[in-house]
Amino acid sequence: MYKLLGIDYLQISTGRGETMETSTSIDSKGWRGFLRKHWRLLTLFIVAGVSTAVGAVYVFLWFVASAQGAGLVPKTIGLWTMAHGLTFLLNLVFWELVLVGIPVIIASLVGWWWWRRLPAEEKREYHLFDSPMHSRSDGSGAVSLLFWIAFSIRVYLDGNWNVAVASWTLDYLVYTSVWTMIWMLIIFGIPGSVIGIIWWITHEARKKSQL
Repeated sequence: MYKLLGIDYLQISTGRGETMETSTSIDSKGWRGFLRKHWRLLTLFIVAGVSTAVGAVYVFLWFVASAQGAGLVPKTIGLWTMAHGLTFLLNLVFWELVLVGIPVIIASLVGWWWWRRLPAEEKREYHLFDSPMHSRSDGSGAVSLLFWIAFSIRVYLDGNWNVAVASWTLDYLVYTSVWTMIWMLIIFGIPGSVIGIIWWITHEARKKSQL
């Protein structure tokens, strides 16, 4: 009814004489409109996110090879001690922070500075102050189970199903885990992204046809 009258906002009077505005077009003027306007920045953030993920994996693989070559940890998993595990973890965290974490922090500060300098009028235009935040259930359990199944399949295909885990090398464990995650992204991530894009295009086309 309000759209027929050309009214975008419903005025609701409060008991103190104040007025609260409820938008009838938050979905169309919210984050989608904002990201559509700043699509170049969105593309930059996506490229930076992918580069960060690739860089973190590369640093991890580099450190695994370096740690074994320098004698920091044994190559065979069965020879590891708690001291080896703690030393490996602390050094890995250090190099990840230095080579990946610092650039991410700098990029986050730049993004926060850009957001702070964004005009308040634009934020109000796209309802960025009052957009509700929806909580989502954590699907880490399902992802962990799926990873374990994919990892087991990879070990079986490698012919190591009946091989003692203690005889595995660190290289084999790491590279098998990494390739398992890559194949999970290829098998589930790409189709999921395509379905999401198709749904978004269909949803936008349906909205425009109803105007």
